[in-house]
Amino acid sequence: MLSSEDSAWEAPQSLFGPRSAGPTVQRLVLGGHLRRLREEAFITTEQAASAIRGSHSKISRMEHGRVGFKDRDIADLLTLYGVTSGDERQALLTLAREANTPGWWQGYSDILPHWVEPYFGLEAAASFIRNYELQFVPGLLQTEGYARALIRLGNAATEDDVMRRAEARLSRQEILSRETPPRLWAVMDEGALRRSIGGKAVMREQIRHLIDMCEHPAVTLQVLPFQIGAHPAMGGPFTILRFSEPDLRDVVYIEQLTSALYLDKPAEVDSYLEVMEQLCLQAEPAAKTPEILKAALENLLYAGLYPSSGTRARVARVRV
Repeated sequence: MLSSEDSAWEAPQSLFGPRSAGPTVQRLVLGGHLRRLREEAFITTEQAASAIRGSHSKISRMEHGRVGFKDRDIADLLTLYGVTSGDERQALLTLAREANTPGWWQGYSDILPHWVEPYFGLEAAASFIRNYELQFVPGLLQTEGYARALIRLGNAATEDDVMRRAEARLSRQEILSRETPPRLWAVMDEGALRRSIGGKAVMREQIRHLIDMCEHPAVTLQVLPFQIGAHPAMGGPFTILRFSEPDLRDVVYIEQLTSALYLDKPAEVDSYLEVMEQLCLQAEPAAKTPEILKAALENLLYAGLYPSSGTRARVARVRV
């Protein structure tokens, strides 16, 4: 077995600070360290599971950051892997305790689906977020009125639930107000501008907000026009998250009606990256986005979302 002095090792940096992500990323970082130590010690997952009175699947979930950590389990695994003392052991035990610290979204756990909570932590820790939206404005760019209108279409039990869910969504947007915000590159289908959510007043406010966000130095927004026809992302929206932490792989997030997928296998991520690149090439250049949004706003102000034949010329300005 290897001791902490036998291999090169760099202490995991604390993830708490201006870009704190709660427990999600700490779990991923710790899981990656545990997997590396186990493999370097030539120990199987079955042997590791036996040491903590668990199962192969438990070790797999721990190494993929999908569960919380018990101090005793981490201590026993580190001993098994030969990390019996020193800074490395102490740093990893500290990271395990941090990984059990609740994220800000835990305050909304009674109204949020359990499968969306990990995404909040990943999004908060990401350094680069790439997003394609087919029907709606990207969540990080939604106004409160637009968010509430969308949430009312779901299964929120009461208006109070609607307000709290919208509050949680707006809380996510605080990452764009940081001193060093993540870079957000979003491609939005033209249908998101043409589909009325919440009525004209809500849509006018939303489009004005998008125009303002085009000036944000960390935001790149493109519109994918109807005129391009079929494209490789017609199956639905997705988000690609990239992290500055070297131990974390890119993650693709795909939200479904009653669940979500988190993909991190390189081959899967590469497929979505390729599609994202194609979308960026097919979409109108970001420099044209303010003009497109202003034309959409003009349609709302003077012609409505569904104009008569006498105002089709104005609508043509939206279909860039």
